[in-house]
Amino acid sequence: MTTERIGHTVADAKGSAARLERERLPLWLRKSIPPAGRKPVIERHVEAHGLHTVCREARCPNRAECFSRGTATFLIMGDTCCRTCRFCGVAHGTPPALDPREPDRVCESARSLNLSYIVVTSVTRDDLPDGGAAHFAATVAALKRGIPGAKVEALVPDFGGSVEGLKTVLDSGPDVLNHNVETVPRLYERIRPQADYQRSLSVLRNAASHGRQAAVKSGLMLGLGNAKTK
Repeated sequence: MTTERIGHTVADAKGSAARLERERLPLWLRKSIPPAGRKPVIERHVEAHGLHTVCREARCPNRAECFSRGTATFLIMGDTCCRTCRFCGVAHGTPPALDPREPDRVCESARSLNLSYIVVTSVTRDDLPDGGAAHFAATVAALKRGIPGAKVEALVPDFGGSVEGLKTVLDSGPDVLNHNVETVPRLYERIRPQADYQRSLSVLRNAASHGRQAAVKSGLMLGLGNAKTK
């Protein structure tokens, strides 16, 4: 190799190192791989009861951290969603029939894991007349009945805008009613084609005005406006 070629190679290597340094994530944004902690226990209990978690089905990048701390979010009414939200990793298609034993199995799993705060969410079931509200309510009721003192957070879909469906879930006694608006109105058509921003706001408004004093919350994802979507 000539001296000139060696010089170019060294320069190229330095340039690549400089580019890598510029592209490297800042320390506050870097995530280390957590120790296993309770991850095997969570996975074993969930699988033993034939249940799903949104953590796994949505391929959440933080699930190892949550599982290691002994936390997870139960996903009820199957692992297949009727809707095709562009950001979501949950499978889309025709969901299975509801399992009437699922509410009790969720309770058994939560009790065996000694959970005191339980988060339950679901796929969207537009194929069901009530959007799955009665099944959701049965799950909340089973948890409140089977684990006295436990707090239950219901992260619900919009039930097609049905006020009765929302009321059914609220009447079952969740401590927190959560419904995520996910993103801003201008991105709904592209990101959430079967959802509606105003409909989601009405879910939160109706939940807040309900007689039962459940805390009402929502969530937004950042960065969707910068992402390329199919």
